Amino acid sequence: MPSRRHLLALAGASLASPALAAWPERPIRVVVPYAAGGNVDTVARLMQPRLAERLGQPVVVENRTGAGGSIGAELVARARADGYSLLAGSNGPLTVNPVVQARLPYDPMRDFAPIGMAMQVPLALMVQTSLRIAGIAELVAAARARPNEIGVGTAGVASSTHMALALFGAATGAALLHVPYRGGGAALPDFLAGNVPAVFIELSTALPVHVDGKGRIIGIAAAHRLPALPDIPTMIEQGVADFVAASYVGLLATAGTPEDAMRPLTAALATEVANPEFARRIGEMGGEAATPELASPRGFADFLRAELTRTRRAAEIAGIRPE
Repeated sequence: MPSRRHLLALAGASLASPALAAWPERPIRVVVPYAAGGNVDTVARLMQPRLAERLGQPVVVENRTGAGGSIGAELVARARADGYSLLAGSNGPLTVNPVVQARLPYDPMRDFAPIGMAMQVPLALMVQTSLRIAGIAELVAAARARPNEIGVGTAGVASSTHMALALFGAATGAALLHVPYRGGGAALPDFLAGNVPAVFIELSTALPVHVDGKGRIIGIAAAHRLPALPDIPTMIEQGVADFVAASYVGLLATAGTPEDAMRPLTAALATEVANPEFARRIGEMGGEAATPELASPRGFADFLRAELTRTRRAAEIAGIRPE
């Protein structure tokens, strides 16, 4: 007969074996902390069918809006750590809100397990075609000659574009007038109406305006030129050293999610990001699929830590304090 110790060991092994042994066994939800139609939602829905195919279970995209993305992020941060609730994370909830919200109900570095980045969309400076400004040097010269007279629209106070504008001003000495809006989409109609001379905006939003000749992109905050706009130089090429600023989208699980779930999630995301069709679709948006390094848990985690440090510096420059 089995010994009492042997029976206890078998019982303990049974209790220790989680339901994740055959993970996944049920549908997986991806929480998008913004309304449908934006970049984060678009990327999540673009990945949805192929993630479902690779994981062998339905993947459901769920929009949970509010508080600049914090409501949806908190939902995943407080979810059961079983890999069935994921966050489509981006600048707002991960690296902006922690700097500008004094009572954030989660810690982005502690409460999530990064799976990997999916894509980035660089920011772009776009000016009215009526302005005699063809590049960054001319804009900086004009801003120095007329301090705080050239208005630049952003997605709002403490937005990622506001932070980028603050860093741009510090790097170039250009005293530009910040004109905040309620989102990048809200700034665009005023720009098209000629009410604001320039906008600092996601390339995905600026690209169709530039192509239609209704605005002129004078610089892209990317490390290299993009296939969508091969003739537009980066800000680095135009003398703004190391100036890279982008909106990003990545997937994160709840902290403590077991490796039995993290491994297939990481593999599924990496495979999708390396898919040429995914890269093509992201390129049409003016973005780039993440590199293999950034599409990994460690690479994405390192990126988030660096981005959080950069955002804190931008907030100090802009005089933004947590509220």
